[in-house]
Amino acid sequence: MSEPAEISVLVVDDDFRVAEVHAQLVRAVPGFRVAGRAGSAAEARAMAAELRPDLVLLDVYLPDESGLNLLGRLDADVIMATAAADAESVRAALSGGVYHYLIKPFTGAHLAERLTAYLRFRRQVGVTGHLSQADIDEALRTLYGGPGAPRPAGKGHAKITSQLVMEALERSDGPRSAAEIGTEIGISRTTAQRYLASLAQAGKVRVTLRYGSTGRPEHQYSWRPDQGL
Repeated sequence: MSEPAEISVLVVDDDFRVAEVHAQLVRAVPGFRVAGRAGSAAEARAMAAELRPDLVLLDVYLPDESGLNLLGRLDADVIMATAAADAESVRAALSGGVYHYLIKPFTGAHLAERLTAYLRFRRQVGVTGHLSQADIDEALRTLYGGPGAPRPAGKGHAKITSQLVMEALERSDGPRSAAEIGTEIGISRTTAQRYLASLAQAGKVRVTLRYGSTGRPEHQYSWRPDQGL
């Protein structure tokens, strides 16, 4: 059994902006390349059959059907990257054989830890010949042995921008979306979401979900007053 020089990844998310952000995060991790992006379950099936990716970064909320229905049908390993945090979805994904389950929003460091662990795991079990119990135990420890805590503000995060995001939340009367915060302080929605995700990982921001008429939840962020600025 030979391992590819790079792990090819198909990114599946119905929001093309989020898909591009996730693709950029994947490209930043050594040993990985992006094979393509899909915005629906049907497109994911077609692209997986054509591109034969090693790994799929998969959302649950897709416009034509649940991403959970794709598990076992893509002929690829899967890491979930989704806002679906209900126990039923998590159980279904784990039963379907996913390697990791990441709740949006997450940082680049958080994703990189999972991808790096997955890459090391692939290399450990990708050897030819017989694997001992010790080999298998070590490979599983590599995959699930407890990644380090994600860094709240890593490369590409400016302290002044983080401060502006915090101040905008602190003076808000209620939860705000990334788009609203971005508009207020003059940055893009994607950039605002990245900073908000870092603040959430650091425990400074509370994240909730608001369900609209489309049924797809929107992240809402609120300042934790006990944290201070």
